[in-house]
Amino acid sequence: MEIIVLIKQVPDIEKVRFDAEKGRIDRSSAPAETNPFDLNALEAAIQLKEKLGGSITVLSMGPKQAESSLRDALARGADKAILLTDGRFAGADTLATAYTLATAIKKLGRFDLIICGEKTVDGDTGQVGPEVAEFLGIPHVAYVSEIREVHQDKLLLISDMGDKYLVEVKLPALITVTKDLNTPRLPSLRDVLKARKKEIEVWNADALSDYGDLDGFGVKGSKTMVVKVVIPSEKGRKGIIFRGEDAAEKLLEVLRENRLVN
Repeated sequence: MEIIVLIKQVPDIEKVRFDAEKGRIDRSSAPAETNPFDLNALEAAIQLKEKLGGSITVLSMGPKQAESSLRDALARGADKAILLTDGRFAGADTLATAYTLATAIKKLGRFDLIICGEKTVDGDTGQVGPEVAEFLGIPHVAYVSEIREVHQDKLLLISDMGDKYLVEVKLPALITVTKDLNTPRLPSLRDVLKARKKEIEVWNADALSDYGDLDGFGVKGSKTMVVKVVIPSEKGRKGIIFRGEDAAEKLLEVLRENRLVN
């Protein structure tokens, strides 16, 4: 089975700061890591490879530093890694991101299955995976929490959309997976050292020009833009202590002011 796993390097979301004026995440404000849901996608691919054989290609779009996430994927069990990096890819919304990834997949050629995390912790939209499938014209199943049966030409899946659905999908297809699907394995020191020596292919926009429209990449290909970022203030709960003989009357007055009692 030929599997492609889409991964993204994201900032540590618990430490990152937001630039409200520019309407973007300040990625330099926090250390980078592989999107956690993408590690579940990679683990799913590794388990399928162990059952059916084949190979795993990890594909990522991002700056040069995203190579560290690709090397981590190689250490965990991927066979091949490709980084899409070019200034012309910058500023992409979910549509342009999906178009770029789908164009790269067309360049890769044959595949049986594409696996993505259900969403990224920095964007939190869950749109890119399904959009990639639409650009490729293949079926997709989102929020997969269980792979129940595996065959060479189809999968039987549980999709958790609040309610759980049993879905059969014919290959080639794309699935997005939840954190409930598995527990990602950790790479051994030996595999980490081996991954450092492996080649990572780097493709720029020109490398994809025979398979897609360059105007579909980056800002040019984006149909949406962030106009404003609002960071909600964190307000803690505050308490009021009523003392004295009239404490009950004061409490009742506050409750009436807040329309909690008549």
